[in-house]
Formats: sequence, structure tokens, C-alpha cells
Amino acid sequence: MTSTSSALPTAPAVVREQPGGDSMRAIILNGFGGLDSLVYTEIPKPRPRDGEVVIEVKGFGINHAELHMRRGEWAEAAEVSGIECVGIVDSCPGGEFPVGAKVAALMGGLGRTINGSYAQYTRVRAANVALIESELPWPQLAALPETYAVAWTCLFRNLDLKAGQTLVLRGATSSFGQAALKMAVAAGAKVIATARNPKRFPMLEDLGASGVVQERRDLAAHITESKQIDAVLDLVGNSTILDSLDMLRRGGTACLAGWLGGLDPIGDFNPLLRMASGVNLNFFGSFVFGTPGFPLSDVPLQDIARQVAEGKLDATPSHVFSFDQIHEAHRIMEAGEAGGKMVVVMD
Repeated sequence: MTSTSSALPTAPAVVREQPGGDSMRAIILNGFGGLDSLVYTEIPKPRPRDGEVVIEVKGFGINHAELHMRRGEWAEAAEVSGIECVGIVDSCPGGEFPVGAKVAALMGGLGRTINGSYAQYTRVRAANVALIESELPWPQLAALPETYAVAWTCLFRNLDLKAGQTLVLRGATSSFGQAALKMAVAAGAKVIATARNPKRFPMLEDLGASGVVQERRDLAAHITESKQIDAVLDLVGNSTILDSLDMLRRGGTACLAGWLGGLDPIGDFNPLLRMASGVNLNFFGSFVFGTPGFPLSDVPLQDIARQVAEGKLDATPSHVFSFDQIHEAHRIMEAGEAGGKMVVVMD
């Protein structure tokens, strides 16, 4: 997940190209606020630079980070929002990717410090780009980058999840949670999912959860499998992560990767008094993608797309919007009515 900060911007960072060259359609942040802050306009197409890739955007996912950027609640916000996309390489001076290749891109400052994916073209560092050659339609490909890259990394890098192990997935109804649930089940793990609303239980069972329980801060004292859990992926956050540690077996690991329950810090955390011996705690934030040690190419997005094509994973987005429907996409996200991953596909 992407971190926030109390140092909020006073205006979107304007990232302008030099005059000359082609123009493109883009959705810009015209100040901070409601849906009307997202404005359609024409801006210069980004020019190629060494070490970077210009991508013709074919689709992009909608993320809560972009809602916070629109409202001015994020520490950084570029004029063009959007932290992920799929598309076709338009230019790549360094030769890291062939022109015409299908790729995915995410993070690396997209939508925060550099203009993001809410446009016909975007430019991003090569370390934040990965091949995703596939015959899947653009709506399904657009549902993969941020959600599935983070879910895969948390499950199979941070937690080292294996077939036959038991995973507790806290906050499973989010689009990230649903993706993690599908991937863990496909890998042969037993998944116990949590949700605040019992009305969402059947949906999680349909996705393959072997058990669904209502989320609560003292879940470890009420879950039958407590002290036998191999791994916990905690998307609720600081309010539940210590409880997640309490349910682990010796050698088990809890990964903190979301803050659905808010960003209030953990108070007076003393590991000597609060953590059982032999359990592990780690963290993953998607902002590290593209930094040394975390190239996006390490994530097998192309293999994930293959699993989707073969029917082993279902990456069908809950809503598909056209580029002209960004206001409706943000309205549904803000109202909490998404029900899964929402994507925009270019006309």
C-alpha cells in the first residue's frame, strides 16, 4: 500500500512538457476537492527520455490513493493522477522494452511526483514497467498491475505461502483482499477470510475461502485455529496487527499491507512484552516497486495473466468505465459501491 503524510500539498504538482510536439487528452487535477476537480483537457504528450518508457495507455485501474490525491489528503499529487496502467510501448530510448510491446506500469511516482495514467500517454521509469504480453482483453489486463502485483508480493515473498498452509486474510472484501484470496486459494492454501459485514460472507466463500469470520480486534481469542495459523495478511492495519501476531504458530508470519481500519499509530508497542517468541512481523508498501531490490519485473505479471487466461484466476473487474466516465468511477469509489476492482479502458 502507499503511505500518506500529514504534510499535505497546497496544489497539484504541475509536470509540464516542453512546448512543441503532439498533444494528448488527459484528466488533470484542477485543485483539490470533489468530482469537479477532475477536468478533461489537452496537454503535451510526454517526450521519451533515457531510462524511461512512454506508454500508450490502453487501460488503468481506479485506486483509493487517487481519491485521496483528488481531495488533497495525500502528501504528493501530480496534475495528472493515476498510479498504474497497461498499454503499449510508444518509445523507449534505452531499449529496455521493444516498441509495440504490451506492458504494465505502476508506482515510481506515477500520479504523485510525475504525471500518471489518467491520460492517453504516460512516461515512467523502466524499473516500474513489466512485460505483460497476453491476449486477454484490456479490461482484464487493467485489473492486474497494482492489485495483483502487491497481492503476489505479500503472499509469496513476504509470507512465503505454501500449498497446504493456513492463511488468515483480514480485510478480504477489498479489491486487494479479493485478489489475494483468489491467488492464495489457487496456490493450494487454506484461507480464513474476515469481513466486517456478514452480508459479504457468501461472496468470499464463492471466491474459495474455507471459512469466513466477522472482523474484530480480538479475533485471535475467538478463532478456532488460533496458535495454528501459518500466515496472516493484515489489510485492516495498525488496529489489528498485534492481534494478528497472537494467532500465529511458532515460526508463523504476519504481513501488514493495508490500513482499512485507519492510520492511527500503534501505541506503546513493546515487542518484549507484546510479541510471542518465534513469530515474525513484516510490512510491504507498493511504493517500493522500482527501487533497488524491488524491480516490477520481479513480479510475474505475465504468468498471472496466463493463469487468468487459463481460468485459474478470475480477474474480471467489477466495473468497466470509458475514459469519459472518470467522474462516475470516482463517485462509485467514494460511495463504497465498487465491490471489487474498477478499471477505465481508453476509447
